[in-house]
Amino acid sequence: MESLPEKGSLEELLVWHRAMELVDGVYKHTRNWPKAEVFGLTNQVRRAAVSVPSNIAEGHGRKQDGDFVRFLSIAYGSLMEVKTQLLIGVRQGFSGESETRAVLRVVDEVAKMLNALRKAVQRRKK
Repeated sequence: MESLPEKGSLEELLVWHRAMELVDGVYKHTRNWPKAEVFGLTNQVRRAAVSVPSNIAEGHGRKQDGDFVRFLSIAYGSLMEVKTQLLIGVRQGFSGESETRAVLRVVDEVAKMLNALRKAVQRRKK
């Protein structure tokens, strides 16, 4: 489990760093998706991926544990969008299962980290 950071140290959040790496992975993974999808699924999955570390950062910046928990939940929802959209990409033949598996492993890792951090912040709140 990730240790709780001080209120002012976003860069110390391991989950934020891993979510940033997920964004890099999603952009790289979708680079060769069909050009016709640039404004469709490619854009949607990239925006959802960007939303994950962005919501972690926004919640952390609010300085209130209740807000932080809410934004961690929003980040988790965006993460599930990423997972779904990557799987749609496989179903549509934009990428193969084996090449998508590596990105999905990061999705699952970030999901576990988000859940652990959310629970820890909720405990601290009490």
